Order: sequence, then structure tokens, then C-alpha cells
Amino acid sequence: MNPYISAILLFSLGLGTTITFASSHWLLAWMGLEMNTLAIIPLMTQHHHPRAVEATTKYFLTQATAAATLLFASVTNAWLTGQWEIQQITHPLPSTMITLALALKIGLAPLHAWLPEVLQGLDLTTGLILSTWQKLAPFALILQLQPSNSTLLIILGLTSTLIGGWGGLNQTQLRKILAYSSIAHLGWMILVLQFSPSLTLLTLLTYFIMTASTFLVFKLNKSTNINTLAMSWTKAPALTALTPLILLSLGGLPPLTGFMPKWLILQELTKQGLAPTATLAALSALLSLYFYLRLSYAMTLTISPNNLTGSTPWRLLSTQLTYPLATTTAMTICLLPLTPAISALLTS
Repeated sequence: MNPYISAILLFSLGLGTTITFASSHWLLAWMGLEMNTLAIIPLMTQHHHPRAVEATTKYFLTQATAAATLLFASVTNAWLTGQWEIQQITHPLPSTMITLALALKIGLAPLHAWLPEVLQGLDLTTGLILSTWQKLAPFALILQLQPSNSTLLIILGLTSTLIGGWGGLNQTQLRKILAYSSIAHLGWMILVLQFSPSLTLLTLLTYFIMTASTFLVFKLNKSTNINTLAMSWTKAPALTALTPLILLSLGGLPPLTGFMPKWLILQELTKQGLAPTATLAALSALLSLYFYLRLSYAMTLTISPNNLTGSTPWRLLSTQLTYPLATTTAMTICLLPLTPAISALLTS
């Protein structure tokens, strides 16, 4: 793609998110979300592959549905209460409709079915943008809505953690596994949203760092399914040794960064008298942990058959920048000791 066009599209992506962040009026927020959707569509179809076109079509239809529902709900709210302000959603009907529309936008279960299919059709760079940046604008709106729909948020959160763990178990495609991982992490964020918005933001930030690290590893190895992971040891032995730590951090094992948000969320849920919910969420994390362990096993403890076709990609050096990967990997593995400082910041 022409670098000028890429720059315009990425600028539009940033602008759309910024408009949604800065808006207090529903129409402006809706406009920001639409800019976001329209800016990423050319990025998704840049390779002109039938799978990419199919994924883009699915993405466009789901996002258009969510945006139309959001607009309809905000008009309904203005009709019922005379208010266009985002903070002034008092009626339960538009509030529920907007929450569900935003859940569809970010891919929360049970409105998640589009996310694995769409991510599977994209290249890893666009997949990374879809899994991280595209979640920001809807999340900003959910954070502003949060006090109104406590039961709905807990149901969405629990369903997402369970389906995110369950759905990834039988997958062999890395992008689909990362999509289910995304659904599970979003579930954790939504669970604690109404009790501690700052903790939700912390979880979102750590999820971004860990996901960026994982996507960049797969991009460096040019891996799209589990079998190709077995060939990574000849390309980057040091990175192959570190990747299980990145994956286990995504799974939430101590003493890695990913343990911190899960630990704080379980603590907060227990404080709020939701011990059964916390128990279910913790058990669902075991499902996710299984497929991260499966990836770690495939990458570090198996060697692919060394035939002629298998050895070709080993000799192709990657041209990818390694600084972003080095930074995100270090943060994914090493940030747990900062938990007391972060907890102090969250409570202050």
C-alpha cells in the first residue's frame, strides 16, 4: 500500500478514537466510532485475498449493526428523556441497548462470533490493530455508562471469560486462538468495570502490552498455525525461549505481569461479595491456560520434520523491527514487582 494512503488511514484511525474520547454528545461519539470502522477497512483488504475480503465484509456488517443500534438507542434516549449527553443515560431501555451495541463492537460473548472469523482472515499487523486500538473507543463509552447495568455487565463478563477459554481449546490457527484470548480478557475487564474503573483500565493496558508482544513474535516467525511454531527455534532461539513466558503471562501465571490484573480483579470481586463469580472467572482462566501451554509446548518442546520444504523458511531472515518486540516482551514478563506501586496509584 502507498505510504501516504497508509498514513492517512492511520491518522483517521487515531482521529476517530480521539473524537470518541473527547465527546460528551452521543452523535459525536457515534461519528468517531464510524470513522474508526471506515479507516480500518482499507487496511484489512490491502492484500486482496478472498479471506481478507470476506473478513472485512463480516467486520463491516457487524460494526454497522452495532453503530446503527447505538444510534437508535441514543435517539430513543433523547426521545424518552430529552438528553443527548453520554452521562445522562437514565432510562433502562436505551442503556441496555447501548451496552449490548458496544459489546458487539468489541466482541464480548455472546456477541463474539464475528471476532475469530474476522481475525483469521487478516494479516498479523492489522490483526494487532483490531485486537488493541479498535477496543479503545467503545471501552471509553462503556466506562462512562458503567453504573446503570450491573447484572448485564456481570453476565457479559462471565460469559466472555468462559467462552473465551472454551472456544480456544480445539483451535490450531494462532489468530483464532488470539481472538478467543481477547474475548476472555475483555470478560475480565467487564466483570470489574462497575466496581473499579481504574482496575479495568490497568487490565486493558496490560492486555495491550501482552497481546502486542504475542502478535509481534508470531509476525517475526511468520507463524499462522501451531505447526509452524515448531520451526521458530532455528530462526530466533533466544526469542523461542522467551515466548513461553509471554504466553504464560497472557494466561495469568505468577510471577509474570499477566498475573497482576487477574489477582487484583479476584480480590476486588471478593471484596464486593461476589465470591462465586470470582471462582467461576478463576476456573475459566484454567481453560485459557491450557491452550497457552499447548502453544508453549509446540514452540519449545517439539521439532518439526527437517525435510526440504520444512527447511526453506528457516533461512529467510525477518526485516521486522525488533525494538517494539523487545520492549513489549520485557514489560510482559517483568512488571509484577510493581504491583504495590500500581495498587497505591489505583486507590489514591
